[in-house]
Amino acid sequence: MEKQIWKAGNMLYPLPAVMVSCRREGEKPNILTVAWTGTVCTNPAMLFISVRPERYSYAILKETGEFVVNLTTEELARAADFCGVRSGKDTDKFKTLHLTEEPSQFIGAPGIKESPVNIECKTTQVLELGSHHMFLAKVLAVHIDGTYLDENGKFHLSESRPIAYSHGEYHALGRILGTFGYSVKKESRKKK
Repeated sequence: MEKQIWKAGNMLYPLPAVMVSCRREGEKPNILTVAWTGTVCTNPAMLFISVRPERYSYAILKETGEFVVNLTTEELARAADFCGVRSGKDTDKFKTLHLTEEPSQFIGAPGIKESPVNIECKTTQVLELGSHHMFLAKVLAVHIDGTYLDENGKFHLSESRPIAYSHGEYHALGRILGTFGYSVKKESRKKK
């Protein structure tokens, strides 16, 4: 079958489905699910999230300029979906989902303790791009669950069973196909 041409749209999948936590001072924290996210820069460490202005959390993110990106796992898949379809205006998501607030080191928004990785972020710029506004942010700190550290201090995120979002579906990640640079590594030669 030949390829079809569709109207312009986003078909860049799979993506991480992250839970973003935020909070206004004196209010309960909120969690929203974001799939439009990614790395922007290594040095300084930066990432982005894109959020529709209609979302309840948008005003919190814009006012505070702070948020935590919490990576999701198979165990958190249902919570990630819930946080994407229920509004924090009507629901205390931490309470409803029995999630634990994890204090941040540099910002007022908490992380989610059940997440294997919490990334504290401070917005540097908001780009109003159309349906979504992109929050460019500097990474201030990364919290990792020590459960996934080996005896040499190497972090094994794959052991937390992370998930990805692809065209309306949540997927478990599969087997390792290679490691960075494996396509150009020379095969080790046996000595005769």
